[in-house]
Amino acid sequence: MIQLSTNDHSQPTVQPALREWPSKLFVETTSRCNLGCLMCVKQTSGCEIAEGDMLTSTFASLRPAFRHLDALILNGVGEPLLHPMLDEFVREARRLMPPTAWIGFQSNGLLLNYDRACSLMNAGVNKICVSVDTVDPAKLRKVREGAELSAIDKALDALTRAKTCTGKTDFRIGIEIVLMRSNMTELPDLLEWAAGHDVSFVIVTHVLPYDREHEQEAVYTTCSDEAIALFQQWRERAAAAGVDLDRYPQIIWNYHKSAVDQKVIQFVEQMKAAAENQGIFLDLKKLFQLDPVWLDQVKEAYRRAEEVATHHQLDLQLPSQVLKEQRRCEFVEDGSLFVSWDGDIHPCYFLWHTYRCRAGGWEQRVQAKSFGNIKETDILQLWNSSDFANFRRNVIGYDYPFCSSCGLAPCDYVQTDQFEQDCHINQEPCGSCLWCMGLFQCLR
Repeated sequence: MIQLSTNDHSQPTVQPALREWPSKLFVETTSRCNLGCLMCVKQTSGCEIAEGDMLTSTFASLRPAFRHLDALILNGVGEPLLHPMLDEFVREARRLMPPTAWIGFQSNGLLLNYDRACSLMNAGVNKICVSVDTVDPAKLRKVREGAELSAIDKALDALTRAKTCTGKTDFRIGIEIVLMRSNMTELPDLLEWAAGHDVSFVIVTHVLPYDREHEQEAVYTTCSDEAIALFQQWRERAAAAGVDLDRYPQIIWNYHKSAVDQKVIQFVEQMKAAAENQGIFLDLKKLFQLDPVWLDQVKEAYRRAEEVATHHQLDLQLPSQVLKEQRRCEFVEDGSLFVSWDGDIHPCYFLWHTYRCRAGGWEQRVQAKSFGNIKETDILQLWNSSDFANFRRNVIGYDYPFCSSCGLAPCDYVQTDQFEQDCHINQEPCGSCLWCMGLFQCLR
């Protein structure tokens, strides 16, 4: 049941997802980009994302929502600085938005010089987050084709100088890091580098695997935190009784099982019963394949990164190392609305475009979920339509399966070109989404 939030001195307050207006707008001003990044969905074979720029008339259709906003994030799959009207868009939005609301975007920084930085700050931008995944120039060129570390240095320097010259001392400079196996150990060094460039916040996100190459770069494991904790607890309990739980995958299909084998199976059955009682999904195959050495290496990299961030007073946003059993869709709960360059509206990053990915360990086709177009219907009317309102209400009810932790996945419900329903008979394709399980992050 969805509850209303309250405070000590006022009437109950409606959750952002259930208000009559969106609180955050993610606006894709363009889907064009001047880089070819290996971790980008646009670089994958069979990508169906069309390229285009948002028209000024389309952006004008956002006006009814501006006065209610907490934030306007001018990002999609493209590079915002490629849009020739970006500064004007910012200026128009700032004029209509509440003074406490912020405007920002993520950028590769290649088109960001001092004059442009001053123009954007004077127009009303409050935050810019620059993407950089390594301080090794050669490695950066490989990861982000067309990128140069020297250009990112110049972009961050331009932002710092523009802050001073425009008097926008509260302007926030950030960097975004896509975490992969090939750069994971560099994370602390990246933060040291960032601290020397007037950076105040750092967003770290896992790579979203779109094909097998990306899947091999994934740092995270698709077992949940609670499943791993329960598994470790029962592994230790079995060891204390002289039972090696890790023998289970080798003996489970043996026709003849010794007394020792039976004890192993008994412990596993007891573990499964405990998981069921606690509402924890177990994928035994994935759990037995976990590499504890790798998990410790990631944990150590996180620890060192947090030390650097604390020392330099950086606002560090780290993703979870493993899936969070307690899901939270920050997009829907925060009242977010996503608008494509062509005016279509969507509920989240996961369902913004049509693409294939391997985030859960299998190939999945994700279909864009649109609730209409702002060129044809008023944006607030679309937001309050019964279909969209019911979608948001159902999402934050969290009554959908844990596909990533299911031993039957991928099943016919999710491994399909046209999603219709999940095994709980829900029409929201959220059971296979890993955004709400703490792995992926963005400027929001």
